[in-house]
Amino acid sequence: MSYTLHHYFRSSCSWRVRIALAWKGLPFEVVPVHLLRDEQHAATHRRLNPSEQVPVLIVDGTTALAQSLAILEYLEEVHPAPALLPSLPVQRARARQMAEVVNSGIQPLQNLQVLQSLERDFGLSADQARSFARSAISRGLVALEALLREHSGTCALGDSVSIADLCLVPQLYNARRFDVDLTAMPTAVRVERHLLGLPAFAATHPDRETVPV
Repeated sequence: MSYTLHHYFRSSCSWRVRIALAWKGLPFEVVPVHLLRDEQHAATHRRLNPSEQVPVLIVDGTTALAQSLAILEYLEEVHPAPALLPSLPVQRARARQMAEVVNSGIQPLQNLQVLQSLERDFGLSADQARSFARSAISRGLVALEALLREHSGTCALGDSVSIADLCLVPQLYNARRFDVDLTAMPTAVRVERHLLGLPAFAATHPDRETVPV
């Protein structure tokens, strides 16, 4: 089985999938899609994902899968070891809950498309759009911090890597890009520090990508 990932190096959703592929030891090729150059709107990419977003995972050169959590679930089903979901149903739900705090509650509100729309359609300045994103990220991370204080170990959920971690680390990277104050999220930062020491997270870090900004 072969995988090709169409991605943008600083896309948090793309980084989630890179981590998953690396965590499961799956070789993959990458095709850069430069969001700041609007390459996601090109006809060739739109045929792969009508939503005109990244990431897109191409399976065996034929099947295109989009939406990062759907891709993570697919990889978990096809390559169940090493696992990214706990064995107990309630723990699996908790991992998904944490992931969705980021995926549904934070990431869409900082998305490039949303920020561009705030400037173009609603007359906000670039600084005002960034302030909107910064506020949304902060609120979401406060909620995630509360869950982490209750359920984390070395990882977001206990001591095993899960999809919650794959959402947490890229989101904290984005938080710093938006100058979010993380002093109220010490548990999140502690977990992140541990995870960035793991090869799958370190090797796929955006700072290691060679795609130009």
